Amino acid sequence: MLLPPTATATMATPALAAALLGDPGRLVFASTDQDQARAAVGAVFKPHRLAIGGNRLAARLHHAPLGAVSFNRLAYGAEVEIDPGPMGDFLLVQMPLSGQADVACGTQRILSDADLASVLTPSDPVRMRWSADNDQLIVRVELGALERVCAAYLGRRPEQALRFALGMAWRRQAGWYQLMQYLADLLACSPEAAQHPLTACQLEQLVIGTLLTVQPHSLSEDLRGRGKPLAPRHVKVVEEYIHAHADDALTPAHLAEVAGVSLRSLYAGFREHRGLSPMAYLRAVRLERVRHDLLNVAAVGSVSTAAMRWGFTHLGRFSAEYRRAFGECPGETLRRRG
Repeated sequence: MLLPPTATATMATPALAAALLGDPGRLVFASTDQDQARAAVGAVFKPHRLAIGGNRLAARLHHAPLGAVSFNRLAYGAEVEIDPGPMGDFLLVQMPLSGQADVACGTQRILSDADLASVLTPSDPVRMRWSADNDQLIVRVELGALERVCAAYLGRRPEQALRFALGMAWRRQAGWYQLMQYLADLLACSPEAAQHPLTACQLEQLVIGTLLTVQPHSLSEDLRGRGKPLAPRHVKVVEEYIHAHADDALTPAHLAEVAGVSLRSLYAGFREHRGLSPMAYLRAVRLERVRHDLLNVAAVGSVSTAAMRWGFTHLGRFSAEYRRAFGECPGETLRRRG
């Protein structure tokens, strides 16, 4: 049962409490209409059932993308029940700044407050009840990027799905909490830095790497001792270059030149440490960019527009790759935004 507002934990620091509010361009919506709130939140996260109790709704959502990661702030201003089912292709870390949330994810259940965040495993069904004063910072992580970074640390593709412990004492996890403070400061003081492709790539990997390090999950033991050595510098250089220039006409020879190694060494490094070729890595990044555009960019009105923007000229082959990567066809993704 949710406690009254007076029993909630102390408000988080001012920098986090003000996160995302300074730039009007980050406001996705502010509304008292239940259908509008459900549709707008569903476009950033996923379609869901939303039931309002007691007070009149006063919902608002702010959103800042950082590559395959996004930084969000959401409040409903009324007690709500939220039933999205499994997240599917993304993970959420929900950190209350005030209020409480009764969160059930699979077989786990917690009462989340300003000291205890919830980490939602993508494959587990979710049900939540937020108190009227619940105001949350939410980090959204694309599952494809999460699995790719995990594979980079392990030196192989994970053989099992990642499953996380639901509760995170986020303000006592110094690495995670200080990272949230840093992101809040960066978005407030230097938003252009967060928007640069190369910076976004670094921030994305920092967020995912920190999450994999501080929060218990099904592969924690593997990451602690049984993974292969970290990838060599030339593999990381090419990864960063791909993230920053994913919309350019990149060739294997050009990537080898960027890395300062032979083509053979480049392919060997990617095979050993990433389990795929550099061009397959490029296609995976581009697929994630297409998905981001379909879900978030209003100017993108068709699947072909998004696909062509990121270098996919054979639409039939693109659709097949997209379905394999995300479990749905690109047209379904675009309709979810609508």
